Amino acid sequence: MKKNMGTIDRLVRILAAIIIAVLYYTGVLSGTISIILLVLSGIFILTSFISFCPLYYPFGISTKKTGVNQ
Repeated sequence: MKKNMGTIDRLVRILAAIIIAVLYYTGVLSGTISIILLVLSGIFILTSFISFCPLYYPFGISTKKTGVNQ
């Protein structure tokens, strides 16, 4: 897998996952939508750690900066 996620993209996903988790555990989110959002936040965390988003690949999207120092 070729990395296709930049630092800002990864940080935004991790932040979104943390916010969803906090809202769930404080009781703000409940029901089926909360389960769907928790699964989505898990996917956000996973893709952030591996720096690869499978949905970016077919569209040729990459938020990773290309340069000599990377």
